[in-house]
Amino acid sequence: MSQNPPRTHVTIGNLCKEFGGATLYKDFNLEIPYGKIISIFGPNGCGKSTLINMIAGLMPYDSGQVLFDGKDLKDTKIGYVFQNYRDALFPWMSSRDNIAYPLRRTGMSEAKVSARVEELVQLFEIRFNLDLYPYELSGGQQQTISIMRALAPKPEILFLDEPFSALDFEMTLFIREKLQEANITTGTTMMIVSHDLEDAVFLADEILLLTRRPTAIASLLYFDMPKPRLPEAVSHPDFIQIKSKALEIFQAEMRK
Repeated sequence: MSQNPPRTHVTIGNLCKEFGGATLYKDFNLEIPYGKIISIFGPNGCGKSTLINMIAGLMPYDSGQVLFDGKDLKDTKIGYVFQNYRDALFPWMSSRDNIAYPLRRTGMSEAKVSARVEELVQLFEIRFNLDLYPYELSGGQQQTISIMRALAPKPEILFLDEPFSALDFEMTLFIREKLQEANITTGTTMMIVSHDLEDAVFLADEILLLTRRPTAIASLLYFDMPKPRLPEAVSHPDFIQIKSKALEIFQAEMRK
């Protein structure tokens, strides 16, 4: 019995972007399915972060179209986790108030704000003091607060720009686990930029491999290993096979 293909959530059509007169993207097309985790991996300077920044509306594109289930960005609720979480969090607010910030901006009642923050505290199994300011927390704890804040308004799609780049291995395992739980429990579509192939493969339902500039799609690999994936999944034959395939495509692109 065949399964119906997943419904398209984000449609990117003929996206074009130039920097300093040089073409970065030209007529770039991509469909992103609902509720999946898409990892983006490619050569340095190919525009991985630029791609999600254009989709998320943080950077203009020259021409083309991005639609979210047929809607414009202004009618879509998104979340974004920045690579530099230290600069992204408000240092004058407690960690709890950072998480609550996007909820209060909508005029939500304090009772509902508190209830939503508590939901996230339970999901992320927070054991540290949320009344502390961000600068009083470890880097991994700050990144956790950034992710909780981005998820607080229940976004349709969550963008994460290299969320593991400044984490130690223990926190990387923790964040991997919690992002999977958030994806499974909420169905939030996620797009993750990664410079580490293992991180890119570990969370992904689809791995988007990009070429050198002008940037195009080198390959789109589908990875249907069941979730949640435990740390030992990295030694599973299916994981090793898809990672090896991604590495082969990446190396072929680097040799061009």
